[in-house]
Amino acid sequence: MVTGDIGPARAPLPSFARLFGAPLLFAIAFGWVEAAVVVYLRAIYYPGGFRFPLTLASMPHAAVEIAREAATIVMLGAVAHAAGRTRWERFGHFAFVFGVWDIAFYLGLRAALGWPESLLTWDVLFLIPLVWTGPVLAPVLVSVLLIVSGGWIARRERAGEPIRVRRLHWFFGVVSIALLLYSFTANHALVYAGAVPAAFPWFPFACGLGVGAGLAISVLKR
Repeated sequence: MVTGDIGPARAPLPSFARLFGAPLLFAIAFGWVEAAVVVYLRAIYYPGGFRFPLTLASMPHAAVEIAREAATIVMLGAVAHAAGRTRWERFGHFAFVFGVWDIAFYLGLRAALGWPESLLTWDVLFLIPLVWTGPVLAPVLVSVLLIVSGGWIARRERAGEPIRVRRLHWFFGVVSIALLLYSFTANHALVYAGAVPAAFPWFPFACGLGVGAGLAISVLKR
């Protein structure tokens, strides 16, 4: 005889296609749209091929580009909000969609321009609030972490197994974000002044990525 309360049965994890099918298709298509925009921008500002020092766009083109980047984040957030049911499921969808979009963007550029030549090719990553630069490998590694951790968070939440975020998790989250932001913006002053960026700060980047990966593992432990 078996006695005692074994608790309610856990809901099965939803299939990947059912949970992520539409957001995945959107992220891939949007990555291609983003790549197409960059193809046109480079034809205008870098007809001989993209390279440093950076050619800074004049107003109002610079303002339009910054607004476009902000709109990109809003669009990814809107899709995540529509796909999720709880705040953490929506967060997981946002991380997943952002990571897929970023990698699809670089694959689109590779298909259209044969660029980047390698994962160590430098790129301008973002313009808000400073100029972000770094080898393509760096944002791709962040995107892989976002896809894996965000996807698992969304699946856990949808299956009725909510994650638990404690105060210590918030602390390490801030540390991870601060290290990554420093790594990507460390060369802002040089690039903005029209110089070639110096060496990428791989050590703080690796620390930030490692803290983020450890945080994801800790949050997702049952």
